[in-house]
Amino acid sequence: MQSRNPVLNRISSEQSSGSGGQGFAYDEGRSAYQQAATAQATMDAATVGQQPATSQRSHTPVTLNDVIVKTGINFVILLVGGFIGWQVYPSAPWVMWVALLVGLGLAMANIFMKKVQPVLVMLYAFVEGVFLGGISFFYDALVQQVQYEGLVQQAIIGTLVAFGVMLALYSTNIIKVNGKFMKVMMVALISYALIAFASLIAAIFGVGDGWGFYGVGTLGLVLCALGVLLAAFTLNLDFEAIKQSVAMGMPERESWRLSFGLLVTLIWLYLEILRFLAIFALARE
Repeated sequence: MQSRNPVLNRISSEQSSGSGGQGFAYDEGRSAYQQAATAQATMDAATVGQQPATSQRSHTPVTLNDVIVKTGINFVILLVGGFIGWQVYPSAPWVMWVALLVGLGLAMANIFMKKVQPVLVMLYAFVEGVFLGGISFFYDALVQQVQYEGLVQQAIIGTLVAFGVMLALYSTNIIKVNGKFMKVMMVALISYALIAFASLIAAIFGVGDGWGFYGVGTLGLVLCALGVLLAAFTLNLDFEAIKQSVAMGMPERESWRLSFGLLVTLIWLYLEILRFLAIFALARE
């Protein structure tokens, strides 16, 4: 069976071959990168087909428990990095920028390396945690200027709720990851990536007080809401990847790549919710 998910598509191909005046441009640039990368990988994934099952395996097959354990490990590492990023940002905000660039490099390595390296996945989780801690502090300090409290806590809760809802919808087959779903997601991801890139350019020229299109009144809130929904629905691709990996008997080592894919989507979802809440808070004034 061929994958509908970019990470699983990579694994499958290897197995078959035998192998406010404020500057916010960096946040939009990162989001545009994530959406464009996901969209490109989605286009490369083939439609669902059939692949004969192998009678013998020379490796230990991945299980759902493997993915859960690896995801838990990465999540703990992410939290450690987040704590450090939060503490460091006030005195050294440049660390967040470094973490951003290093994280992008590690993401590309984890996606395109033929053999997944667990240490790189864990390093990615740590570096992204540092970035998230820094940008969370930045947004929290920004909205506190308008007496808005609990921004980060609300973003975390929102991310967990969205994850739970999507998992429930996927598990009960209310959402089915089929060819039609993939086509819709592909178009949506490409469209949103183009909008985010255009917004990045606009932000550089001061549109929306540095927020780009996201800072232009009601339009900004609508775009943010669409970003949240798109990131949330992308979780279904990760769930499908995990399901197919277990069914296809992928090597246990690939549980690291699957947990990485899930982590990327959750980070994107958190950033979209964080930005939506920040813009909403500032728009009240």
